[in-house]
Amino acid sequence: MNGHRKSDVYAQEKQDFMGHPETEDAIAQLKEVLEYNAIGGKYPPGSTVLPRKQDADSLQQALTVGWCVELLQAFFLVADDIMDSSFTFRGQICRYQKPGMDLDAVNDAILLEACIYHLLKIYCREQPYYLNLTELFLQSSYQTGIRQTLDLIPAPQGNVDLGRFTEKRHKYIVKYKTAFYSFYLPVAAAMYMAGIDGKKEHTNAKKILLGMGEFFQVQDDYLDLFGDPSVTGEVDSDIQDQKCNPEGKFRQKEAEKMARVKALYEKLDLPAIFLQYEEDTYSHIIGFTKEYAATLPPASFRGLRTKSTSGKK
Repeated sequence: MNGHRKSDVYAQEKQDFMGHPETEDAIAQLKEVLEYNAIGGKYPPGSTVLPRKQDADSLQQALTVGWCVELLQAFFLVADDIMDSSFTFRGQICRYQKPGMDLDAVNDAILLEACIYHLLKIYCREQPYYLNLTELFLQSSYQTGIRQTLDLIPAPQGNVDLGRFTEKRHKYIVKYKTAFYSFYLPVAAAMYMAGIDGKKEHTNAKKILLGMGEFFQVQDDYLDLFGDPSVTGEVDSDIQDQKCNPEGKFRQKEAEKMARVKALYEKLDLPAIFLQYEEDTYSHIIGFTKEYAATLPPASFRGLRTKSTSGKK
């Protein structure tokens, strides 16, 4: 998903929402929401939907579904940023942090999700995979919402339950909060569009892709603390917000205390531990791909392995 084709399709799909003059103000707001929140990532989830060869109609549908994946990701990230009190989003200030915006940005998230099903209806309603696609997006929203709830439960200020911070719980959260919609969703969507709807094929794909997604989230948590914000496009707030990740056992709003936490991790040699984890996990994912991707296009998984190391959402 790149170049003029990406821009042209996105411009057309924005126009699909603009044909209602009686709601002119709301449509103008929607246009701003789409441009601010859905543009600026590296598009690995959405671009995964695109196969190598397509006729014009199929390509249009694939591009549309790719943008639906991007809209779903933007929906989750916008909502998550509000809940986390984050400051930056893809290298720019979070929209809810802009003057005069505040919690009105909650409606941004609602609009982004609503656009998904509007686009699917316009472009894919007559296709045999329409029901599977719709159910896939709905399942992704449900899975992510449940796991986001688990992520937030330990976080009430002044009432921290450290017993909830377990490796098992963390694995469960990251596998189904981020991995499902960022890795399994786009590949599963492409499989359905290609007529691959067998349970075995989707089960095998899920095993590979959820493993990739778990690695990506651990890497993302690490980069939140040790990464370069000019590359990641984010300023970390997970330590502040007691999120259920390895460094999220603290709610420290003061920069000095956050620096002390980072110093502790450096003393424990967390960077070296992460590098070893990265090597071991990458080898494990390659083995998983060889074992389970026999009936699937292996190039799709190789591409995602490469993209998962970018460090940018």
